[in-house]
Amino acid sequence: MYANHYLDVEEKEVTLEGVENTTIRWLISPKVGAKNFAMRYFVIKKGGTIPIHQHDWEHEIFVVKGEGYLTTDGKNLIKAVPGSFFYVPPNEPHGYINEDSETFEFLCIIPAKKEAIPESEWGE
Repeated sequence: MYANHYLDVEEKEVTLEGVENTTIRWLISPKVGAKNFAMRYFVIKKGGTIPIHQHDWEHEIFVVKGEGYLTTDGKNLIKAVPGSFFYVPPNEPHGYINEDSETFEFLCIIPAKKEAIPESEWGE
């Protein structure tokens, strides 16, 4: 078993193109022995965004704190509040926006696939 507290996991700036004011903590990944799924903790600060993108894997999202929006086209926004959860199918365009909250914080679970997880999270 692996146990930890999210605040004890390094918080890193997301440096992908178009991402603004967003951090990630890799809570569970192959680095700690997970073979099937990875769990990430995102914080999008006020005014931050993860632009619309898509990939070959699904996401499961659970909102922990703050409010924000998910979108599939940049025009239609789906409000996300604490307790909201979302399933994003593979290859579906999606993006995240925090317009008003101090922080918009959520868990995001993805499959443990080489193309989805950075090399640093695969361990030795």
